[in-house]
Amino acid sequence: MNFLNRFADPVYCIMRLIIGLMFACHGGQKLLGFPGGGHGGVQGLMLVGGIIELVGGLMIAFGFLTRLAAFISAGEMAVAYFMVHAAGKAIGHAPSPTEQFFPILNKGELAVALCWLFLFMVFYGGGRWSIDSFIFKSKTAAPARA
Repeated sequence: MNFLNRFADPVYCIMRLIIGLMFACHGGQKLLGFPGGGHGGVQGLMLVGGIIELVGGLMIAFGFLTRLAAFISAGEMAVAYFMVHAAGKAIGHAPSPTEQFFPILNKGELAVALCWLFLFMVFYGGGRWSIDSFIFKSKTAAPARA
């Protein structure tokens, strides 16, 4: 399937844009109450998380300091998983050992998936279609050759 290699970077950059904007929406809900269904006016760790999600999501979406934003965002998702999901706050009761271990049972699968996706972005960088590639004028990560 070597013929698909030429699409790897454009598809990665589109994925980075979509994931970044979706992550920013979570921050927008926490901080601004937009899009609908959000809290707005949060305090404490939720405020810090909302700022990381909104600012980091936009930075990832547009490929600006992508590695730094992805590193901080991956850390935030790891903290969110262990402090909220594994602790049972997302399911509303003290979790059983099985619920603590399996993300599907404690509603933490999105946090785990985003954490690992952002960790991948730390290593891959912004890609060819990013602000980083224009600012730093260096060759960004190329798709792996088979």
